[in-house]
Amino acid sequence: MKKMSGSTESSRSRGTRFLFVFFPEIETTAVNPSATVTKKKSSHLFSKLRPSTAAQSTISICALLICVTLLLFTLSSFEPTSSSFSASRARSRKLISSSFWVSRSPKHSPEHALQGMGILHRRGTRAMNELVVAHAVESLTPRELRLFLRLLFRSGLSSKSDLLLIFPPNSGSFERTVLEENESFLKLVQNSAKDGNLTSFDSAQFMVSAKKERESGEPIWGRKTKSNNSSSKEEESESTRLSYGSVVSFQADELDPENSLARFLQTVPMGLRRWACYPLLLGRLRRSFKHLILVDAKEILLLGDPLSRLKNKSFDSVFVSATLAQPAPGRKSPDRTQPSGQRPVSPKVVMGGSRGVRRLSNAVLTEIVRETMLQKKKSSVTEFGLFNQLIGNEFLLKSIKLIVLAESIPELSSLTGLSSETVSSSLLAKVSVVRRSSNVDSIALIRKQLCSFSSKSAHYSDC
Repeated sequence: MKKMSGSTESSRSRGTRFLFVFFPEIETTAVNPSATVTKKKSSHLFSKLRPSTAAQSTISICALLICVTLLLFTLSSFEPTSSSFSASRARSRKLISSSFWVSRSPKHSPEHALQGMGILHRRGTRAMNELVVAHAVESLTPRELRLFLRLLFRSGLSSKSDLLLIFPPNSGSFERTVLEENESFLKLVQNSAKDGNLTSFDSAQFMVSAKKERESGEPIWGRKTKSNNSSSKEEESESTRLSYGSVVSFQADELDPENSLARFLQTVPMGLRRWACYPLLLGRLRRSFKHLILVDAKEILLLGDPLSRLKNKSFDSVFVSATLAQPAPGRKSPDRTQPSGQRPVSPKVVMGGSRGVRRLSNAVLTEIVRETMLQKKKSSVTEFGLFNQLIGNEFLLKSIKLIVLAESIPELSSLTGLSSETVSSSLLAKVSVVRRSSNVDSIALIRKQLCSFSSKSAHYSDC
């Protein structure tokens, strides 16, 4: 019995041990359904709450972005109106700030002159009514361009007109020359306006009344500057202000991108291609300037103001000068319609009203195309012959009031033997346009005269 009872107890203990081992699993399976139900309920609850939370976060982000945008816009449009700022700005505009040109480096991308084209080398003080259009031929050197710019900047013409240069393709070396002459001119005018002790440079011709400057408006070149009312009120007390024109340059490929004369000529020199550049250029500037002058920067030097004789003339008037120069030997000039008694005229200088010069340039371009189609030998077509042939054709110029000046353009050799003071004062009042002399080194002559004064030579790097 004891054995049986022992065996029974052992069997019970085994059974109990078996039930004890499997009981947690049974209990766990019993609990799992409730946990599953709880998880489903919580997930269902979160699924209901999640869209509303996402919408709230999206609205918060949008509101934050709007606030930041408004804050940045307010800060960017804020303009300081303190008296110290306006006073400093008025003082800086009273004299020329040459630091603008010194700080400009060729590494920086230059500003466009007009409608995404050209280069703005110098922005003038006001809008001008006169424009000097100078073209550079292929043989023009930087030294010759430097002399042309230096004499033009010192003349009275620079105080009332803008300068526009037309360069042939791949002429990047001229940009540095223009920049250096601009810096020298600004230093010269600034120092002359301060002390007024320069005897060979008349700074009074670069002064204009403050009222006239405000009435003229801003130059058309480059970006428009935002005017400050507080500074303009302080400037009203100033009686005179410095006045100088803008300087811009264009490549021939910008104004004549297709090289329109290339289909008629094997090689198109700049003397002929410039007439294909004028229609686009003068068409865009037809309402900006009243008087124009077309000049060859290699052959002509401007010492004064030749446009002063156009004050009482109509906008259809065009002035050309007679010349004794003849076409090169061996070349036949196509002047079949030119009267025998008419003196030849020079195409190197053409000036007049904006409407008359624009019509003349269109007529010259048409004559170039017509003559090249008639000529079998294309090399015989020259600018001198074409221009004189057109001048003698009254039918082509019926819409232009042409005036041929009896006096021819004097050569630079006629100015030799005069002192520097005479050239800068009395002579410039009489002679405004001269031709470079072929038998005299005009560059060395004028450079010697300009560098003879120590006060003035300090502003030029080559003296």
